[in-house]
Amino acid sequence: MIDRQTVEKIKEAANIVDVVSEFVTLRKSGSNYKGLCPFHNEKTPSFYVSPARGTCHCFGCGKGGNSIGFIMEHEQMSYPEALRWLASKYHIEIQERELSDEERREQSERESMFIVNEWANSYFQELLHNHVDGVAVGMQYYRSRGFRDDTIRRFQLGFDLTDRRSLPATALGKGYKEEFLIKTGLCYKTDRGELIDRFAGRVIFPWIGVSGKVVGFSARVLDSRTKGVNQKYVNSPESEIYHKDHELYGIYQAKKSIAKEDRVYMVEGQADVISMSQCGIENVVANSGTALSIHQIHMLHRFTSNITLLYDGDAAGIHAALRGTDMLLQEGMNLKIVLLPDGNDPDSFARNHTASDFKTYIEENQVDFIQFKTDLLLKNERDPAKRAEAIDSIVQSISVVLNPILRDTYLHDCAQRIGISESTLISQMNRMIRNNQERQRGGQVPAPEQAPTAPPRPQQALPVQQADKVEQMLVQLVIRSGEQIIFPNVEDENGKVYNLSVAQYIHYNLSADGLKFHDELFNRILQEAVDHQAAGGFKAEDYFVHHPDIDISRLAVDMSVDRYQLTGEDKELQAARNEDERKMKETNRLTALRNQVQHLILDFRMDYVEQHLKDLKREISQSAGDAGKLSRLLREFQETQLIRNRLAKELGNDIIV
Repeated sequence: MIDRQTVEKIKEAANIVDVVSEFVTLRKSGSNYKGLCPFHNEKTPSFYVSPARGTCHCFGCGKGGNSIGFIMEHEQMSYPEALRWLASKYHIEIQERELSDEERREQSERESMFIVNEWANSYFQELLHNHVDGVAVGMQYYRSRGFRDDTIRRFQLGFDLTDRRSLPATALGKGYKEEFLIKTGLCYKTDRGELIDRFAGRVIFPWIGVSGKVVGFSARVLDSRTKGVNQKYVNSPESEIYHKDHELYGIYQAKKSIAKEDRVYMVEGQADVISMSQCGIENVVANSGTALSIHQIHMLHRFTSNITLLYDGDAAGIHAALRGTDMLLQEGMNLKIVLLPDGNDPDSFARNHTASDFKTYIEENQVDFIQFKTDLLLKNERDPAKRAEAIDSIVQSISVVLNPILRDTYLHDCAQRIGISESTLISQMNRMIRNNQERQRGGQVPAPEQAPTAPPRPQQALPVQQADKVEQMLVQLVIRSGEQIIFPNVEDENGKVYNLSVAQYIHYNLSADGLKFHDELFNRILQEAVDHQAAGGFKAEDYFVHHPDIDISRLAVDMSVDRYQLTGEDKELQAARNEDERKMKETNRLTALRNQVQHLILDFRMDYVEQHLKDLKREISQSAGDAGKLSRLLREFQETQLIRNRLAKELGNDIIV
């Protein structure tokens, strides 16, 4: 692990203009630099670099960050990898913290396994390109699949000899230990203690992790031998460095294209990935027949939130398209599904179409998951019980969607497609959400008639539907001006005097009502600003722009982006003719800032109350048969209306009746 001092040394050394210039041609523009954005195609420069702030930002696509964030985005590296890249550039020696004996042993073992895999990968490629059997058998197979030589090189495809003792003998002769040949799964031992090559006589597809290291192999028996063979593919067994449900085939080759296109295509097999990539569609990966896992989704989410599942149009393809759908939605992925014409898989379709034709087909035939699932489960279905079961399945999928606007849109579309009242679907969805929350808390799921129906009280945490815009504006103020004192000399009930900053005032007001932001990253930013307020010299914008958490750093850069140019108030301050005028303008600026914060806090409360009223209306409409419950809801509705009207007065609006 890189120690903190080394990280700080790297940050201090990294010059944003110097770093970006490695990849972008920059020219001076006032106090900043600008060039063509490396993250999307453009003809007019909209990518700005600010040496004063140590950040970059594209006004076209919104991407940017500090030096570390830029390298992570451009080179598709993890945070530690980006730090190492910058350390190498600036000749900074990486200081690792002292590892325990156990950690050192595990690290050494992992490194040894990677080294053995790298050697084996080179060995398989050498056989394919230079051994007589590799050229005559292995290369012939790949060419029969339509793979070009450049594609074979790009995916590092290989071939293994039929002699099951050749690989272990060669490896041992070069000094590689038997222990790691077995732990990586390249070899296994027979009952007689003989070391045997697991992949002998097959073509080799290496699994390359997102960082570029070979983690495992898939080996396919040749077509002429597949008849009667139970196992076409042999895969590396699970090991310290290879977990099949953690990996995606083709991710290393695809990661830059996925980030640039802001979309990933998910297919089933290695040949699908290779053929689509060769066709010109490079943002494609495969989970190779395994059920999609949370680890794979998180890996993809580093590069994009948009995923299109691309499968055969037969029964197996349809089944594959349904697997993992809810998990993708629950993790915030925007999901589309495309089924290819019968008799086609992505491999064959890519070999018979240009990239342009393929993309056109996708655009014309991709559907959102709700349309796909509705058409699949309800088409020509007349049995009421089966229809009810299918609708439950569709609503269950909608219930896990995180974005409230998208979730409501899906529900509205679903109601129209299947001809059922939207309020009925909402009621069922809310029940599913409550049941899921109970499961997550480890409690018993209440029966439908016992499910809690009372809406959240105003003092409880904000609902998912809370308007995001006001949250964003408040957090933007925390990032830009969190340390600014807007309420000096505030006396508490014990007579103690405080100076309240922007961050402290927002935190105090939300905490007093038991409210919080819906976005946990926003809550963390607010809490850190409050925690660091006591530290002398704290500047919120500098702190968050260069925050070690890359998500916070990127958000801070985005929210302070117009600071690349002097704001009007900054120009006024610089133009002040004397100290008295400067103080007056500074006072006016702080007054305006205080008014803005107070108004946004009121907006925040109003948004909450408005949403609570909507929830109450819905509950009232569904409680006509329960006099006691209806009376309670109507009383609460009236009380909440009074709160809303009071807030409306404070905001200067007409009273809403």
